[in-house]
Amino acid sequence: MSNASTDQVLEVVLPGVVEPEGLELRRRERPVPAAGQALVRVEATGVSFAEKQMRKAKYYDQPAFPFVPGYDLVGVVAEVGPGVAPALVGRRFAALTKIGGWATHVLVDAADLVPVPDGVDAAEAEALVVNGITAWRMLHGIAKVEAGQTVLVLGASGGVGSLLTQLATLAGARVIGTASARHHDAVRALGAVPVDYRDADVPARVRELAPGGVDAVFDHVGGPGLVDSYRLLAPRGTLVAYGTASTKDEPGSSRLPVLKLFLRLLWWNALPNGHSATFFNVWAGRRNAARFRAELARDLGSVFALLARGALNPRVAARVPLERVVDAVRLAESGTVSGKVVLVP
Repeated sequence: MSNASTDQVLEVVLPGVVEPEGLELRRRERPVPAAGQALVRVEATGVSFAEKQMRKAKYYDQPAFPFVPGYDLVGVVAEVGPGVAPALVGRRFAALTKIGGWATHVLVDAADLVPVPDGVDAAEAEALVVNGITAWRMLHGIAKVEAGQTVLVLGASGGVGSLLTQLATLAGARVIGTASARHHDAVRALGAVPVDYRDADVPARVRELAPGGVDAVFDHVGGPGLVDSYRLLAPRGTLVAYGTASTKDEPGSSRLPVLKLFLRLLWWNALPNGHSATFFNVWAGRRNAARFRAELARDLGSVFALLARGALNPRVAARVPLERVVDAVRLAESGTVSGKVVLVP
């Protein structure tokens, strides 16, 4: 007699442009890993802003409906295919998937697995996968923030923003972070000076705190406010844009807001003022698979090492069973929580 818990996979299907209640739960036969693959029993998978965009058909390069969402995951290898070391079975790994993570079991190329340190909580590790690699690379790879500098983090109480704030503080930088008033205590606890993003003149408030401008701005909002972010830069400052959240509800093409952003950044970079403006994409360089995987393992490994020694405190807003995915998505999109909502199959 087949046991549904071991012989079947439970997964969440996004059938089209729907409200959270339109997400579907589906059971299917548990897949068998092919050559080079590992079957991961998922312990934690995150609810990211990317899934909200995908649900509205607003993510830049999402696949055609229907599909299983889930940008990243942490889990234990249950089975491996031909050519994969049997020693991986029973060990915990993280993976950046873009889609497919919202399931009890997921097939992953074994080469894409990144080891998770022993003794680390699965949900906390999950909160560091796409968010941690994004924050680490923007801070250290692009902006190259150093001790004594001042940075502005938009959305400092969010999944990426809270990690940017912590990493910048660990680097010795001063952080100004925007957040709603309800999250100001949480932002202070991370080591930042909070600014209410609903303030009538956020740039003026930031200027009061940093009269000479800031050395880096990390902006996930995009839209017209990107101009304010650029104007807040100190001489030779760096603007890192990594999203277009302000356009998520606009009708029309999902690609147009990103293309407009690219053109604006190109224009700014042509100006002879010493500023740098960059759009961060975690998937950049994916065509060179070997290099991409090596750099992902290196950088995510650095983030996990900070977690393992207690230097980094990932914010897990809630742990919600996979079957209650609708509740998890509603909570993640409510604006009432600080950190990342994690699904636990």
